[in-house]
Parts: sequence; structure tokens; C-alpha cells
Amino acid sequence: MAEQTKTQLSDLVRRRRAELGISLRTLAERSIDPLSGEQAKFGWISKLENNKPTDTPSEELLRALAAGLELPLRVVQEAAAAQYLGMGEVRSEDGTARLLIARIQEMSPEDLEQLAAITETFARRKG
Repeated sequence: MAEQTKTQLSDLVRRRRAELGISLRTLAERSIDPLSGEQAKFGWISKLENNKPTDTPSEELLRALAAGLELPLRVVQEAAAAQYLGMGEVRSEDGTARLLIARIQEMSPEDLEQLAAITETFARRKG
């Protein structure tokens, strides 16, 4: 197993768990893949959050983590791809860019139009 130098998934887990105000134990209890029933174990989550080397997580483990963190699967997958596979990702200091991109797929055409208008308004104010 190669030494991990990127920490996108670790950072996401640490930040989101703090936002939710839950313990590692609670996160582990909540992290169950809705399709297979696989659970993310406390020890693995602890190692991940503390930037200790772990094996690349399986699809089931990422689904479990997404469920426990109450995040879209895509957000967790992109962070894992960046950390474990060195793939690029959209980043912002607080993770909002990644979350916005993931949520955009859930929006209706009307919602997208409104979001585009809001974005344009903010861009004009800055320019």
C-alpha cells in the first residue's frame, strides 16, 4: 500500500463529522451501505480521519460513509478519488464548491435557472 500524501477524504470526514456534532462511534454506527448492508468500522474511520494509511475504500464502504455523513455519494467518491487515486477535484476551503456541484444534479431546470441568475448577480457585483 502506497503512503497517502493527499487528505481530501480524511478532511471531508473530519469536517463533516464536526458539522454534524457526532462522535466517531456514532458515525460508525450510522455508516451502513443502504444496498449491501456493509458497515464502515470505527477503526477504519478513525485511521482515515487521523490521516493514517488505509486501503482504498470499496464502493460499498464509500456508500456507507456517505450515508453516515449525510452527504451525496458523489461528494464522498470525488474526495476518495482525489486522496487515493490522485484524481483532480473541485476544491474550496470549506468544501462548499464540491457540495454545490454534487447537489446541482438533483436540481430541476427551474432551480438551475434561478441558481444561474443568482450566480450572475454575484459575479456582476464583484466585477
